[in-house]
Amino acid sequence: MTDADIHAGDHALHPAPGPRLKVSLFWRTFILLAMLIFFSSVAWLQMFKTQEYEPRILRNAHQIATVVNLTKTALMHSDAIARVYLLKMLADEEDVRLKTREPGDQIEVFSASGLDSRLAEEMIKRLGTGTVVASRVNDEEGLWIGFQIERDSYWLQMDSARLKPLGGSAWVIWLSVTTALSLLGAAIMAGLINRPLKRLSYAASQVREGHFDGPTLDESAATSEIREVNIGFNRMAERLAKIEAERALMLAGISHDLRTPLARLRLETEMSVADAEARELMAADIEQLDEIIDKFLDYARPDATELGPVLLTGVISRCIAPWRHNQRFEISVDVGEDLQVMAEPVELGRVMSNLLENARRYGQSPSDGITRVEIVARVHDGWVLLRVRDQGPGVSEDTLKNLTQPFFRGDAARTSATGSGLGLAIVERSVQRMGGTFSVFNNSAGGLMALMKFRQAPAT
Repeated sequence: MTDADIHAGDHALHPAPGPRLKVSLFWRTFILLAMLIFFSSVAWLQMFKTQEYEPRILRNAHQIATVVNLTKTALMHSDAIARVYLLKMLADEEDVRLKTREPGDQIEVFSASGLDSRLAEEMIKRLGTGTVVASRVNDEEGLWIGFQIERDSYWLQMDSARLKPLGGSAWVIWLSVTTALSLLGAAIMAGLINRPLKRLSYAASQVREGHFDGPTLDESAATSEIREVNIGFNRMAERLAKIEAERALMLAGISHDLRTPLARLRLETEMSVADAEARELMAADIEQLDEIIDKFLDYARPDATELGPVLLTGVISRCIAPWRHNQRFEISVDVGEDLQVMAEPVELGRVMSNLLENARRYGQSPSDGITRVEIVARVHDGWVLLRVRDQGPGVSEDTLKNLTQPFFRGDAARTSATGSGLGLAIVERSVQRMGGTFSVFNNSAGGLMALMKFRQAPAT
């Protein structure tokens, strides 16, 4: 088996997903909640800015204008000694400094965009048209208001933080804490929503695989909708388990009851039919009916299977032994001598025997009528890919997808012999019971190919 065959078979067992991005329900719910929190926070900040921040800044601008006006008035009506005391008091208690304004001062005008522009306009409106509002004078930062008293020009310097109530690290800390708590809450909400659905998905997959007695869903869930869904699912699984048990019991009972009359028919045929050719044909028909009964019994077997390391070459050797001397049945094996898989030896032998019998019946080469079967095994990423391929005519694409359905038989090209239609259904069911996967497809070089995937047994 080439690497191309391995990858082609692996792709057949696990088709590549489409280009659409697939996100779990948890992450989709979490992302949607996070986006909702983000846009809500943006809207809240905008509302805070318009309803609280902006009016507060404007009030501060009015207060600053009042301080400037009071300072101007005090300077105008105080003598030299009182003026010195006033300037010292303003610097110490109000953090307001007064400096003489020189023509060569380097001025950086207060920002002229957005809310800062409105602040400057409001102060100029309150203080007069000759007022200058700057954020830096002579490389010294602050809130600088330039005004005149008669013929003299002054700078009044204040702390610019009065116009920035949203600044500082406190807001960053509170915003970080709020964001973290919001995302944590979103994760908890998404988990609460996703957890029961995840359990339901797991239970549905168990039922889909035929494990009706798996873990049941919680029927005492706090949410009424989830509780009703869990109760309904549990009742459905119980009913399916009952139907499956009755079906298996019915098949086993019918098959067992048919064995006694068939044994009598075989005995009467051997003793009563004189014609050797007719006796041989009747015995063959009875043998075929007996084989069909065996198929029914195999299909109706319980699902419990204990897995362990199984030497693949040993099972294959036992299965091909009956056909070693058949000149019209050629089998080639390419399997590592020490290759082991996690399986159940009897179950795995039944799988190989069914595939070989299917190839013997329907896989004759169109050129010479000889059945040629290739059995190849390769290890890939901790799995053993086991391929059984014949060189027969294959089947149509429409028929291919139904070959593993119970009681379905392929087209006339592969139905030269009669049967129960359970062979490949039994194989698929047995492989799945052993934790593997099974797929059937037409080989590009001709013939039908069965590809099985088993977990490789750990080395001892």
